[in-house]
Amino acid sequence: MMIFERDIAIDLGTTNIRVFVRGKGIMLREPSIVAVDKYTGRMLKVGQDAQKMLGRTPANIVAIHPISAGVISDYDMTALMLKELLSRVTSFSLFKPRVLVTVPSSVTGVEERNVIDAVIEAGARKVYLVESAVATAAGAGADLSKPPGHRHRRRHDGGRGRLSRRRGRERVDQDRR
Repeated sequence: MMIFERDIAIDLGTTNIRVFVRGKGIMLREPSIVAVDKYTGRMLKVGQDAQKMLGRTPANIVAIHPISAGVISDYDMTALMLKELLSRVTSFSLFKPRVLVTVPSSVTGVEERNVIDAVIEAGARKVYLVESAVATAAGAGADLSKPPGHRHRRRHDGGRGRLSRRRGRERVDQDRR
């Protein structure tokens, strides 16, 4: 059954959205912009195509940013945008993909639920949320299984700008003048 599994990771950034597919790498890097006909409410273009339309369209077509500060500000447009982006990286399949989505650490429970609902509406089978800071650390190669302060402990001496740092059992003093 593992042959039919498809795992996708999405970084919902305020300016850009990145889509990673397991085994293939980063497949999409698109601006998080949607061109919408404001009279009908219909989505016309997504990503770079929508960005190219900026300033070159009639007054009834507007470009919106459905994601602001890392959270969804326009649910319907975000769901449509994600559906379009997922369809670009997946071919027709009977099996829907599992999707991991990065969210800021400051999101509320309601905002988390909006992200989950939008991604499921876009065509995901299961959605996992990861804080952006954790995803960044994992991408940088940090070992997430160890506690965060296991290497260097710093202690400020309070006077004369001395900084004391402990490494294992040795102590290194540094003058900071």
